[in-house]
Amino acid sequence: MPQKQRADARSNRERVVAAAREAFATAGLEVPMREVARRAGIGVATLYRHFPTRAELVTTVLVERVEACGVQMRHALDDPDPWRALSGMVLAFADRQIHDQALNEALLGSGGAGSAFQEERREHTRALNVLVARARAAGRLRDGVDADDVRAGLLAVAALGRLPPAARAPVINRLADLLLAGIRRS
Repeated sequence: MPQKQRADARSNRERVVAAAREAFATAGLEVPMREVARRAGIGVATLYRHFPTRAELVTTVLVERVEACGVQMRHALDDPDPWRALSGMVLAFADRQIHDQALNEALLGSGGAGSAFQEERREHTRALNVLVARARAAGRLRDGVDADDVRAGLLAVAALGRLPPAARAPVINRLADLLLAGIRRS
């Protein structure tokens, strides 16, 4: 019987994490814990047995999201085509702003959730610098464009993540396209 309880507990924890991932992505990090429990199909007390604080749940969800960003960045660094690597990273970033509100809030916002990911943020910054330098060396960027210009464009894209869901995708995609058109050598 104890084995069954552990399996049930694992299943409940997995359901909580999946429900939190979805709730945070669509509604942000301030979604009520009772809403996460409802989406997971469990009681609030069960949620708190697995995650005694909101911060623990947020960090658990964000760890996997930040790891996924790291994987995307490593794939971009491995891409032999400098423009495809840089533009793909910009478009992936824009897509995250459309579909994952929590990640943007945590990593770019003023809250404390992003403080756990300082090293990952530094790694992403270094990787962006490399991608921009490679694209510049390959002659794919307009004269004078540097990593700070690309970062400014990405911050503008991120700022649009707060738009209402219906308006978010077309506006963010348009701005990402404008950013790429603005930095690319014609």
